[in-house]
Amino acid sequence: MSEKYLLQADNTFIDMNMCKYILGVLLGMYILFSPKVGNAVVSEDEHETFNTVDYVFEHVGDSYEWHFFTINDFHATIPLPVILYSKYSGWHFFMSNKFHYSEAGFPFHISDEGKNKGKIVEILENGSEFVPFDFSLTRAIVGLLLASLILILVTFRTAKLASRNINQKPTGLQNLIEPIIIFIRDDVAKPFAGEKYKRYLPFLLTLFTFILVANILGLVLPLGINITGNIAITMVLALFTFLITTFSGNKHYWKHIFNPEAPWYMKSPVLPLMQFIEVSGMLIKPIILMIRLFANMLSGHMIIAVLIGLIFLMSAMYGIVAGIGTSIISIIFSVFIVLLDLLVSFIQAYIFAVLTAMYFGMATEKGH
Repeated sequence: MSEKYLLQADNTFIDMNMCKYILGVLLGMYILFSPKVGNAVVSEDEHETFNTVDYVFEHVGDSYEWHFFTINDFHATIPLPVILYSKYSGWHFFMSNKFHYSEAGFPFHISDEGKNKGKIVEILENGSEFVPFDFSLTRAIVGLLLASLILILVTFRTAKLASRNINQKPTGLQNLIEPIIIFIRDDVAKPFAGEKYKRYLPFLLTLFTFILVANILGLVLPLGINITGNIAITMVLALFTFLITTFSGNKHYWKHIFNPEAPWYMKSPVLPLMQFIEVSGMLIKPIILMIRLFANMLSGHMIIAVLIGLIFLMSAMYGIVAGIGTSIISIIFSVFIVLLDLLVSFIQAYIFAVLTAMYFGMATEKGH
């Protein structure tokens, strides 16, 4: 497709009434599907047993089921597949709701205390606990697969439209995706990845779009998933960046690490101070990528969970009237945090892609 149509921008007019309608729908969905927000009346037992800390970490953590909302004793939950391998009893396949409605003699349960808290354990014949190999589809993994499926469908659909509308003005989904591609190419890959930016453009584009979609899925839609707020997922993304950077490094890159321009006594084999600093910096970079994305996205979810949990805490301490009064303030602040985190979602995806491109550019930079 010609650059004329790729870079063309049209004047766009936004219908404010439609924006208000969409915002109202999102707010209603958020209030309805946030865990326990749909339950307007809290029972006396829940007054005594509600634990704010457990509620917050249950909301931001991973689980073996997909919980949407609770109304009195009704729990809107989708059980997820549990796949286990035990060296004592072999392979096991079942749905997670079996933990709640298990038959007599069922050996597996989720530990709620001790060093194995939150893990699936097997009760052996002698009464001891054993942690089997766990290949289950947890909520985070389902969210990961959902984000990946969305990207695959959008990518193939956009590619089909682009091949069909050659030398024509892009419309619809193509008109939405092409500016993102142009943005990553011209504002991320070219300025930061260096002369060989085309080699890294597919990875940078995939990285940016995946993080963006994952962030938005965890914030806008009432799915209860926190993909990029899971440090295991951000660790894998940072690991890919580290491996590509390491294998892309040219001789100038490795010379700068193991034989930097510094006085000989600072890089001698007896006291390799500069080599230690450079190698440490090479390892710290992916760790910073991992923690930055994880901490920013986790904090947003945690703040929202704390604000919602505050409703039930005030209700438990001072009665239902205090809970209703607190709910007004909590919901307003929660919506504000959601909108703020929506902006942070774009910023964090951009920062991750920019830093990754910078590392690629540093690894392939020519010697001076």
